[in-house]
Amino acid sequence: MAALQWLTPRKRSATARSVLAGEAAAEAALAVPAGHSKAAEAPAAGAGPGKNAKPGKPDENGGAPEFPVVGDPHAAAFFDLDNTVMQGAAIFHFGRGLYKRKFFHKRELARFAWQQAWFRLAGSEDPEHMQDARDSALSIVKGHRVEELMSIGEEIYDEYMAEKIWPGTRALAQAHLDAGQRVWLVTAAPVETATIIARRLGLTGALGTVAESVGGVYTGRLVGEPLHGPSKAEAVRALAGAEGLQLSRCAAYSDSANDIPMLSLVGHPYAINPDARLRKHARAQGWRLRDYRTGRKAAKIGIPAAAGVGAVAGGALAAVAIHRRRR
Repeated sequence: MAALQWLTPRKRSATARSVLAGEAAAEAALAVPAGHSKAAEAPAAGAGPGKNAKPGKPDENGGAPEFPVVGDPHAAAFFDLDNTVMQGAAIFHFGRGLYKRKFFHKRELARFAWQQAWFRLAGSEDPEHMQDARDSALSIVKGHRVEELMSIGEEIYDEYMAEKIWPGTRALAQAHLDAGQRVWLVTAAPVETATIIARRLGLTGALGTVAESVGGVYTGRLVGEPLHGPSKAEAVRALAGAEGLQLSRCAAYSDSANDIPMLSLVGHPYAINPDARLRKHARAQGWRLRDYRTGRKAAKIGIPAAAGVGAVAGGALAAVAIHRRRR
């Protein structure tokens, strides 16, 4: 913490929140029993490396990941979720499910819409506006029990998420598991949602945004901040310390330049379905690239989306739009 003394009060506060969010995510992840790779779903035919995959030098369109040592107990793989493992944003799909179950109503949409517009038009994350957006999003689940949201999350996964998993990325994760390595999701999505997805895919576990709960009931507050950008790197660092991992022997995968801090931590960074900034950075650094999108999908998904809890607003609005079109 001594290094924080050289930062401005504002940056010092932001860094402290990132550290708190990362440590909370690691603690929550380790509190959940580890997943079992044997329970993982089989990769789709032709999706990529499988159980008998051998290490090899990959290119931009696929190939097996290079493992430092097969079965290395000090190695693990960290996968971003949105547009890396799953098409679109998990919080968007979760928002659709919550709207369907009447967790929020039209009267909240005006505020959500204004907040989402601010993020997109201003192109920056003003602390006051970010806090306002977080408070609005968290108010949706305030007072609900954690076990209730977990149960609903299982249903929402089946309804909206299962068919959105990228087969190519899923195969890469399976290749790490088959090599005896642990695989973790690292996402700004709520840790409960991320944990459900990790379990359904047979992964080791998940690092996600931690919402405070007391007595099993959500208080409407976050622990730290959304697990986004630098916070992801802090979470990975904290988990690695707790699990005895050596980051130089680990791999990380992401689609977004926001995750450069996380990707830069490990010895084997991969850009998956990368945005323009990450693609440029990855090529400059000699990082490996994969792109499982068609040209049309890449153009659509490449549009920047609001990060963290701001995505809840977009998800809510999109859910209403979809609902109206189907009426």
